[in-house]
Amino acid sequence: MFTNVGTADRAVRILIGVAMILLAFFGKVPAWVGWVGLIPLVTGLVRMCPLYWVLGIGRD
Repeated sequence: MFTNVGTADRAVRILIGVAMILLAFFGKVPAWVGWVGLIPLVTGLVRMCPLYWVLGIGRD
């Protein structure tokens, strides 16, 4: 599998995803925000974003 998420983008995605999940876990935001937080977390961990692929971002 190819990667199309850079190092800085990856770090930001992971931080945002974890923050969203923790905020939902502690009841500061609705539960759906935590579920949505899985998207940036997973794309950051696997270093592949399907939306970037569709838009041609990060492809040679």
